[in-house]
Amino acid sequence: MRGQKKPKDIEARAELQPPLEDAPLGISREKRHESFESWIPKTNLGKRIKKGELNDIDEVLEKGHRILEPEIIDFLIPGIEHTLILVGQSKGKFGGGKRSIWKQTQKKTNEGNKPKFAALAVVGDRNGHIGIGYGKAKETVPAREKAIRKAKLNLIKINKGCGSWACYCKDPHSIPFKVNGRCGSVRITLMPAPKGTNLCTEREVQKMLGLAGLKDIYSKTRGQTRTKINLIYACFEALKKLSTTKSTISNKEIELSS
Repeated sequence: MRGQKKPKDIEARAELQPPLEDAPLGISREKRHESFESWIPKTNLGKRIKKGELNDIDEVLEKGHRILEPEIIDFLIPGIEHTLILVGQSKGKFGGGKRSIWKQTQKKTNEGNKPKFAALAVVGDRNGHIGIGYGKAKETVPAREKAIRKAKLNLIKINKGCGSWACYCKDPHSIPFKVNGRCGSVRITLMPAPKGTNLCTEREVQKMLGLAGLKDIYSKTRGQTRTKINLIYACFEALKKLSTTKSTISNKEIELSS
């Protein structure tokens, strides 16, 4: 536009970029198909999926295969979505500012300030699969892409259910039992809730639980919860225990109830 000055530094370019929350989540089927056709797998798992020997993400995760290529997730879960967590803070007057998806740091050198950006991404299909990833780069877009790529490589499957004594409808809208997670000084406890409760958690945790496919959750937190990175990692550790902890409810009963 005429009369508008072009930004000279990286900070100004980052502020003029459109917010990612308004962009459509995930990728379309056409784009996934084109990227899959041009994809040349480098691992044995990728070659087997390319040939069509494996078509189920649950089978890959249950057998303990190590996923090293994000294209595997794009093909097995075509409707996967992603979002970025508000882990940083934009500059404002008198030291204040609003939350931002970019965590910015600077290195003082003789040549000047060298900024670096970091982002925390969460991916999920709203059907029991969730993953998180943390990426850093000298610019915003590469940091976002690194975070999304790492989140796809850290994908896990969680068991859903209804463990609330006030409901027990056998519909997988919540979690089957109470789980705890910790990271740094942050402690989080996720508890099953009856239908209609919604996600009674912190806003950033709500994004994560929503992508995992959970609808009703009670939560309790302790520690320095303003550090959103530790809070999200603590919640992720708690969700991991849903699939590693033994319970009296079998996976077949969960599938039949769904």
